[in-house]
Amino acid sequence: MMIDLPGGAYTLREPVTWPATGVPATGRVGYAAAHVVADPLGDNTPGSPAAVDWDATLRFRRHLWSYGLRVADAMDTAQRNAGLDWAATKELIARSAREARDFGDPATLLACGAGTDHAPGAADLAAVTAAYAEQIDTVQSAGAQVIVMASRELARVASGPGDYHQVYGKLLGLAERPVILHWLGEMFDPRLAGYWGSADVPAATDSLLELIHAHAPMVDGVKVSLLDEEHETGLRAALPGGVRLYTGDDFNYPSLIKSGSHALLGVFDAIAPAAAAALRVLDAAESGSEADRDRLLADYDEILAPTVPLSRKIFEPPTYHYKTGIVFLAWLNGHQDAFAMVNGAQSARSLRHLTEVFRLADQAGLLADPELAVRRMRALLAVNGR
Repeated sequence: MMIDLPGGAYTLREPVTWPATGVPATGRVGYAAAHVVADPLGDNTPGSPAAVDWDATLRFRRHLWSYGLRVADAMDTAQRNAGLDWAATKELIARSAREARDFGDPATLLACGAGTDHAPGAADLAAVTAAYAEQIDTVQSAGAQVIVMASRELARVASGPGDYHQVYGKLLGLAERPVILHWLGEMFDPRLAGYWGSADVPAATDSLLELIHAHAPMVDGVKVSLLDEEHETGLRAALPGGVRLYTGDDFNYPSLIKSGSHALLGVFDAIAPAAAAALRVLDAAESGSEADRDRLLADYDEILAPTVPLSRKIFEPPTYHYKTGIVFLAWLNGHQDAFAMVNGAQSARSLRHLTEVFRLADQAGLLADPELAVRRMRALLAVNGR
């Protein structure tokens, strides 16, 4: 099948069939940070409250669970701090938790972000702590695991590492079960610069490690999104026993997962079938015979290698606009009826960017129905005068 794209004609590869076994990997925990589907008839213009297509949003979570992945919800991939307001977030958490029960225990299958975005005027540490506590209660009441998201408000009012330790210490005291901590780099959100009390990454890392070692029984893991493979590997080695490192590195995830990181990734939303298959192959490599190990690790590399150029394109600077490419692929693959986003964010990437995402997704075997994808890509080109 061929399509005329900006830059010339392109011939699609044969489609790849990825089995949806529903069986999770055992050697690595894999979370896909899931997007929300906007109601295409709702008022999702910039600054408006989020109008969500709940049926499509929940159907997409079922798609992720069907491949054996866990879902990280109400995170930055779901446009937290970028159009998904707190009223819609609360409903998302409750609805996703109810949906998870069809697949198992929400506390295992679903982790949700708890932050402070509903209190942008929080003036001090007490106000930040109270805002966090409200959202933690919302997540725990739904039966999901808590992800303590990085807070713009805390980054604004904190004067140093001690303030972070004070706030997080109180929050961990409220947790009913171990939580996932969240270190989101400033490439994803410039207002989080200097998180953990220092703009110096080694000093910030020491601050984070001090916190984790002091509260290790209540820390399931830490999700790190700094796009620095060497730093992540070093941090992983320094964590207390039993505390996981969840890679949030959408550039270097294949090697980081292979070497021991677990995963909590926005790109897993877009590459879920391939990601789930790769994790199962990695399981087989690590549990099988030594004779089969090299072959299976090569299979793992072969599955994920073509997804890396796709991910790097989706997450290219400005990185925080990566959600546009994620939603674009969901539309191409028939998971939603319109290429629409809350806050009008579908306009955040150029037509040439989206064209390259289309091409790279095909090369990675991630266009489930090429005829549908081509039809939708042609429609997008047409409305853009191509």
